[in-house]
Amino acid sequence: MRGFLASSIGVTCAAALALPLTPPAAASVRPALGAEAAKSGATATVGSASRRADADTPVPGSTQSLPLVPLTRDRSAGTPTEQGLPRRDVRHFSLVGVVWDDPATELHGRVQVRTRAVATGTWSGWQDVETHNAEHAADPGTAESAAGGVRGATAPLWVGDSDGVQVRVTAEGADPDADPDPGATKPKSEAEAPKPKPEAEAPEPEPKSEAVAVKPEPEPEEGEQGGDDAAVTPLPAGLHLELVDPGDPAQSEPGPRPGSLNPETLGSAEALAASAANAELAPLGATEIPALERAETEREMLALRGSELTEEQRAKPYIGPRPRIVTRRGWGANESWRERQFAYTNKVKAAFVHHTASGGKYWCTQAPSLIRGIYRYHVLSMGWRDIGYNFLVDKCGNIYEGRAGGVTKAVLGAHTRGFNSNSMGIAVLGSYGSTKPTVATVNAISRLTAWKLGLYGANPRGKTYLTSGGGNLFRKGRNVRLNVISGHRDGFSTECPGRLLYAKLGTARASAARLQGR
Repeated sequence: MRGFLASSIGVTCAAALALPLTPPAAASVRPALGAEAAKSGATATVGSASRRADADTPVPGSTQSLPLVPLTRDRSAGTPTEQGLPRRDVRHFSLVGVVWDDPATELHGRVQVRTRAVATGTWSGWQDVETHNAEHAADPGTAESAAGGVRGATAPLWVGDSDGVQVRVTAEGADPDADPDPGATKPKSEAEAPKPKPEAEAPEPEPKSEAVAVKPEPEPEEGEQGGDDAAVTPLPAGLHLELVDPGDPAQSEPGPRPGSLNPETLGSAEALAASAANAELAPLGATEIPALERAETEREMLALRGSELTEEQRAKPYIGPRPRIVTRRGWGANESWRERQFAYTNKVKAAFVHHTASGGKYWCTQAPSLIRGIYRYHVLSMGWRDIGYNFLVDKCGNIYEGRAGGVTKAVLGAHTRGFNSNSMGIAVLGSYGSTKPTVATVNAISRLTAWKLGLYGANPRGKTYLTSGGGNLFRKGRNVRLNVISGHRDGFSTECPGRLLYAKLGTARASAARLQGR
């Protein structure tokens, strides 16, 4: 079902514009304003719509976009098989990713980064960046997927406050050069800093996906040559390293306390629209939507959706208590970056659970910063209309509003390529291939799905049918039977949400159903 656009509550919103500003002195580093700025080489950074007239106003956060260069020693043999950057000093950043020109081109290879911590001056070891990220995207053929500024990208990796970076991208099948800078892990003071030990996890059996098709290996094309040279996959064109500073949350949308807010003081037309989308649940400018008891939630459901319910549903609504949700204002979204209009689908029949593959080295107090970093990366680096996920959950069980449009509404996301219509995407912050999700995280997924799916009459333990918009598992137009609470890998051939988080979805389904009173 095709999603449709709705005006941001009828508010006359100015379009989000870029303010050309002078960056700090660092000739090789420039802030990026999405794909257009990267392609044109423009030096630009983005400011709040309410402060466009004042070019001297500091802009919270930044994106440094650095073009990668060939690292292979023999550069006469055509396209380089390894690109990157040697160690260098840069402005502060906390999140990294790699982007390239064509979103339809996949990066077949390995991306690794090393970073220098601001607090200690210590260089990290090489860290892998998740390269298979195209499955987190708008559905093929939609306006969002076809937008001119959309770029291919890796998943973002959270590295914490850093001021130095080194990166290498090696094509699949290539023989990478020896590490040109194998040591140098000492801090600036030359004192040794202890290396953190990775968490040891007991191996668990691989859970089976509910709907996974195994793709056969492609046959060589007629005339295709074998050998080592033919096995090397070219790297995508236009590779850039994106270094994201998520900024100070107190500066992202300045303004008075929520109790004294009104449309004139909220900060911008976009901020007003995003907050007003939840006006039935919380006052304008609220930083969170409070939790409700079950009886209160049932009354709210009847008020919000009573006309759409059957007589049986009105007599006995199956819905879990509304959980506490941190709003976009609560985590510090700069609303001037996103598309002005909201995009909706018809209903919410299923929830797809994801992990952000951004690593687990964050404190829960840093979760708003991590979300601001992902938002900036999705919109300004990748060219999306907004953050892709409908909700996000941290390791402490806090729930955050994702894509703008209202937490009770069927907002069209960009999370499960091929199945964004009539679904919602929940992203757990972190990587869960070898790390177990916390009990608090699984409980948060249960609470959120019990409530949101309950608004649309969906049973968390049930099955539903969704029509594929096109992907690598199901052809476009195919009607697919899925769990109401599914993992990303059920709709697309991917490791997401990580095998250990995927293994907990059965627990989440049962718990959510109990919370609904089933």
